[in-house]
Amino acid sequence: MGGGGNMSTPATKNGEKKSHLQRVPSAKPPFTLGDVKKAIPPHCFQRSLIRSFYYLIKDLIIISITYYIAATYFPSLPYPLTYLAWPAYWVIQGCVGTGIWVIGHECGHHGFSDYQWVDDTVGLILHSAQLTPFFSWKISHRRHHANTGSLENDEVYIPRFKSKLRWYYQYLDNPVGRVGVLAFTLLFAWPLYLVFNISGKKYERFTCHYDPNSPLYSERERLQILISDAGVLAATYVLYRVALAKGFTWLVCIYGVPLLIVNGFIVLITLLHHTHASLPHYDSTEWDYLRGALATVDRDYGVLNKVFHNVTDTHVLHHIFSYISHYHAMEATNAIKPLLGEYYQVDDTPILKALWRDTKECIYVEKDEGSQGRGVYWYKYKLDD
Repeated sequence: MGGGGNMSTPATKNGEKKSHLQRVPSAKPPFTLGDVKKAIPPHCFQRSLIRSFYYLIKDLIIISITYYIAATYFPSLPYPLTYLAWPAYWVIQGCVGTGIWVIGHECGHHGFSDYQWVDDTVGLILHSAQLTPFFSWKISHRRHHANTGSLENDEVYIPRFKSKLRWYYQYLDNPVGRVGVLAFTLLFAWPLYLVFNISGKKYERFTCHYDPNSPLYSERERLQILISDAGVLAATYVLYRVALAKGFTWLVCIYGVPLLIVNGFIVLITLLHHTHASLPHYDSTEWDYLRGALATVDRDYGVLNKVFHNVTDTHVLHHIFSYISHYHAMEATNAIKPLLGEYYQVDDTPILKALWRDTKECIYVEKDEGSQGRGVYWYKYKLDD
């Protein structure tokens, strides 16, 4: 997976090919947010309702066709073939379902259309169908975008200091332990984040995306959280009725396993966008919006880049201007690369290899020796210093 797309590794000022792990500059960039915006063709900021619905309907057609094939023909297949048919169905539904979730995510950024009510309605339906509380996550995700790379204020994927590592981590720092942690993370991290704010910013009291009184939300946002909860409850009730009619095993095969794959991809994509040895994190003495937005990395998932609507390989742009529609994102990314120069980071390492490497080498953050008090922190991995 990955390593097969059209991504190219940027060159350094000397024209040499940049190493994937070469640190990006952490000093204030010589360009401004306005400069970056001027580098992007104006039409890239235009949202097309028709075009956005085209991509959504195309995904829904694929989902519907694969569901029809599974529901109609799989029950009559001989047993040896079912062991091939069902995994193929799960992979297709999981990958395309991730693309649908990404479109819902785009609705949350007001990148689907020019009409906020359309974006909210479409996003609520799509995310509720995948048991994601749309408005609840939209709000916390917006704060993540506003504070990316900040050790104090980011909402998710906040790295630990070495002194804050849990006591049991030393027993997981081996191949068997890492496999177990990765399996648990990909399977359960997304629902645990929504319910218990696992890996999220620490608050003084219980924090949950389904709780309208959660410290994540202000008083004026409470109603939106209740609407999100109603959407998830409605979807859950539909699933309950399906289980009564078709059986729980049928529901797991048709819906449950693909949903686990979607959840796994959500975690995988976001984890690898924000976990890389070349990326800095900042404390309040150094952080600003543009440097925080640049502290992310584009990845290459091969053919899945298109299936995932390029959320994977245009993430740096997405953190600078999150409202650009996905069908303009690649053009906009190519337009800003010359301006960003060494501040732009891309890694086309095959995804599974990158996952293993980065979760092994990005354990905690600390300042470099001799940094003279600068509030810039880098990933480290040596536990025996």
